[in-house]
Amino acid sequence: MLTVQFLLLAAILFAIGVYGVLARKNAVMVLMSIELILNAVNLNLIAFANRLQSIDGNTFALYVIAIAAAEVGVGLAMVLLIFRNRRSIALDELSEMKG
Repeated sequence: MLTVQFLLLAAILFAIGVYGVLARKNAVMVLMSIELILNAVNLNLIAFANRLQSIDGNTFALYVIAIAAAEVGVGLAMVLLIFRNRRSIALDELSEMKG
C-alpha cells in the first residue's frame, strides 16, 4: 500500500512538472518544472527499489540527482547569458534568436 502512495505522489509531481514546462514563459520556471519531473522520476526509482528489495533504484536515483545538478548549472548559466544580452528571460522572445 505504501508503494502506491509514493507512485501517486510521483504522478502528481510529474503532472505538475509537465504543466509547468508547457505553460510557463519564464525560463527559470521551466527549469524548476524540469526539476520537478526529475524528482518524480527519483521517487519512482526509490519506491520500486524498496518494493523489490534492490539497491539498483537508489543507485540510478543518485545518477539522476547528479545529472539534475549539472542541468541546473548549465541551464542557469544560459539564462544569465540570455538575460545579459536581452534584458529578459521570456521564452517567447528567444524564437527571434536565429543564426
